[in-house]
Amino acid sequence: MVGGAPVWAAPTTTSPALTAPGAVPLQEAVLAGGCFWCLEHDLETLPGVVEAVSGYSGGHLDHPTYEQVSTEQTGHQEAVLVRFDPKRISYPSLLRSYWRNVDPLDAGGQFCDRGDSYRPVIFTDSKVQQAQAEASFKAAAAELHRPTSAIRVQIRPLQRFWPGEGYHQHYAVRNSVKYNYYRWACGRDRRLDAVWGKRARSGAAWSGKAPQAAGPKPSPKPSQNPRKS
Repeated sequence: MVGGAPVWAAPTTTSPALTAPGAVPLQEAVLAGGCFWCLEHDLETLPGVVEAVSGYSGGHLDHPTYEQVSTEQTGHQEAVLVRFDPKRISYPSLLRSYWRNVDPLDAGGQFCDRGDSYRPVIFTDSKVQQAQAEASFKAAAAELHRPTSAIRVQIRPLQRFWPGEGYHQHYAVRNSVKYNYYRWACGRDRRLDAVWGKRARSGAAWSGKAPQAAGPKPSPKPSQNPRKS
């Protein structure tokens, strides 16, 4: 668990406390895909993922709070820092699971969460990550039979990741009833199924042939976000 201090961007950073002597250093990825409760829970259970931390990245304010980010004035996105063992899961494999847990056709937010703080972003901390992210971008477009111009996930250099408040961490486990209701009411899984078909939420190898055409753009969003109520 990360404390209140920022996690600074660095190429393929290592967490000594989580790496045994002689072991391959852990690597990190920072990914934004709407509600960080959901993305954290979707990624932390993948084999090879050691830790997932909810927080904020992409903005101009130091030590941002949830309330500040929610104003849409700080430039941050809700994001998840993923620490993973590259011998068990590669960065490209992690990205496949990321893509299939977001709606890559939506630049205005994700699912019922609207606003720039919820837009999907892959934050890269090295030229290697950037190249692999760009390759995944093209592969996702091919799988969905969409032009790359239709894919709205951004790829941006990582500047800083700021861990979120403690009550946001592992929210899906600690508040399972509220989390499950929010996820259902927000329509996250229904939209993922419409976009990705049988490969929704999976880390299976890319396919140039989608199991079904990508669904239509999301229907009008509910007037009240169940997470905010």
